Amino acid sequence: MTSRAEQWTPPNGPDPEALPTGRWWDAVRVAEDIGERALGILRDQSGAVIKDRCNTLYWLIAPGTATSWKLRGVSVLTETEGVTTYLGVPPADRLTRPGSYWRVPFTRGRYLTDAHLLYKALICVLLAEPREGQEGNR
Repeated sequence: MTSRAEQWTPPNGPDPEALPTGRWWDAVRVAEDIGERALGILRDQSGAVIKDRCNTLYWLIAPGTATSWKLRGVSVLTETEGVTTYLGVPPADRLTRPGSYWRVPFTRGRYLTDAHLLYKALICVLLAEPREGQEGNR
């Protein structure tokens, strides 16, 4: 039996399309500095990653796998209590700017990132960051 996530593919048109989270995938949103360092930790264990025009990165993960996360600078986009969040998803072949593009390319068999591995990578990045007012205390 094929899961809904396995059936999903990015839009075919020339432009990004606003798609609902919680249906095929949830998304984990992080700022560029945190995201790029997490990508360095994950390397080939990362699934597809979207980078938007504001340089924010979005990992696609299985729905419901990160709803309890409480990490500074990390947002989980999902459907909660009947309210749906939408994410601008670029066409699969958009690998560069302008606009949103695939920072880590979409591939049909491996576009979801393991939420546990992503969580561990984000924790490593966040623990390595000096907290505000503590820069000189390291």
